[in-house]
Amino acid sequence: MAGKGTPATALLAKRKVTHTLHSYEHDPRHESFGLEAVEALGLAPERVFKTLVAEVDGTLTVGVVPVTGHLDLKALAAAVGGKKAKMADPAAAQRATGYVLGGISPLGHRSRLPVVIDASAERFETVHCSAGRRGLEVELSPADLVALTNATVASIAA
Repeated sequence: MAGKGTPATALLAKRKVTHTLHSYEHDPRHESFGLEAVEALGLAPERVFKTLVAEVDGTLTVGVVPVTGHLDLKALAAAVGGKKAKMADPAAAQRATGYVLGGISPLGHRSRLPVVIDASAERFETVHCSAGRRGLEVELSPADLVALTNATVASIAA
């Protein structure tokens, strides 16, 4: 996949993690990046996860939830031992992760951020998430995703 490298794909290669990249033509008019991937790649929506950045007690924190659900901010805060959470400022999320909105991957962030992955991911042999660019998804095992991100697994989807 020449020209498709991102910090996420570089991390996967460096750690020699088994994964598959899936690319599709991103349509900037599509309302939901995650659902766009589901439709374009013909994937089961419950296996495709979106990466959202929130602020928990002043600390940027990443929540990874199914594209068909919403991030439960109270549950996210509880998962990291915090009290209050709100969605992060988009510019702050982009700066901290090094990715553009709609292409934020849970992998390979510019800054080390706490990551919480929804427990539903563990139901599947593999899951899909952004590989760090709009129109590029990575398929990998939930265990590898957890290990690479040093994530907490908790029920954070609403």
